[in-house]
Amino acid sequence: MAITLTEKAAKHINRYIERRGKGLGLRFGVRTTGCSGLAYKLEYVDESAAEDTVFESFGVKVFVDPKSLPYIDGTELDFAREGLNEGFRFNNPNVKDNCGCGESFRI
Repeated sequence: MAITLTEKAAKHINRYIERRGKGLGLRFGVRTTGCSGLAYKLEYVDESAAEDTVFESFGVKVFVDPKSLPYIDGTELDFAREGLNEGFRFNNPNVKDNCGCGESFRI
């Protein structure tokens, strides 16, 4: 499978990298936290790691570490604006349950 971006997400990431003035793409992974166990983490990548798996959508590279990949394989990242709120949305087919506050998930 793969990690994919919607066109909106890719445009948002590209704009941010251009404003930063540097960057290879986006690192997408998970960390242990929250009431359901796992939370997504995103950060911009200036240097790739040898063990990263790299996916590309709409010209944007997404770097994933090997420990996170089983939890997020098949995920589509979207970027949405609703009123004054904006942010990434994670369409992860592996998720079995989300916590009530929306900060964490369980596989």
